[in-house]
Amino acid sequence: MTTDTLVRANLVRDTRNVLVRELKPTLRDPFTLIFSLLQPLVFLGLFAPLLVGGSGQPAGETLQWFVPGVLVMIVLFGTGATGSNLQYEMMTGSHERTLVAPLARSSLLIGRALKEIAPIVVQALIIVLIAWPFGFTIDPLGLLVGLALLAVFGVGLGSLSYALALGTKDREWLFWGVQQSLIFPLLILSGMLLPLDDGPAWMRVVASVNPVNWVVQAERALFAGDFADAAMVWGWVSAAAVAVVGLAVGIRAIRRSS
Repeated sequence: MTTDTLVRANLVRDTRNVLVRELKPTLRDPFTLIFSLLQPLVFLGLFAPLLVGGSGQPAGETLQWFVPGVLVMIVLFGTGATGSNLQYEMMTGSHERTLVAPLARSSLLIGRALKEIAPIVVQALIIVLIAWPFGFTIDPLGLLVGLALLAVFGVGLGSLSYALALGTKDREWLFWGVQQSLIFPLLILSGMLLPLDDGPAWMRVVASVNPVNWVVQAERALFAGDFADAAMVWGWVSAAAVAVVGLAVGIRAIRRSS
């Protein structure tokens, strides 16, 4: 076995060990997973009726447009805040202990990032099932591809969140200040909650380079079963780009952490 092959095998093993370690608290305390559904359920229960009343369209058609955006919102808020868990570990000293463990440092970030996939999938399925009786239709293949797209996007965002935590260390106020300053513009300029078609030209231009916007559009196309829509391609390109950049930045940050 060559040295490169051995290194890759160790990285896979270490990543699996970190992933299992990170998943255990969620499995022991699923209430945190349920509680994190509160925000998307509020938007689905209170904001969706306003959209239905304002659009004049049947509830099913409005939900077809709105629900995919809610699923991306779960990823945006859920994975964007995961760095706070790492900050807590750094403040309590547990992160320092993992750094001296016989694990590849990159596996510490990759395992944590992959851990975000499970909550994303579970929460997305719950939202879809809640919206289904109200006229929301699902293309089965589109649902599977859409969940995979959310997972890739979530890994990238989670990695960036961890990198931000490593950069801000014990300054929680700085982490949340930067996080909130980025999250809300990305959300508003994605057409997630309201269409941007009638917005000012500058807003539409900014939205055209917002990766969240393309992921939202791709999810809408996938749930409708429209695999020929160009937005699906751009959504995957955007999600993959965020994942690559996020993992690269995050792995570099954790290798340099002390």
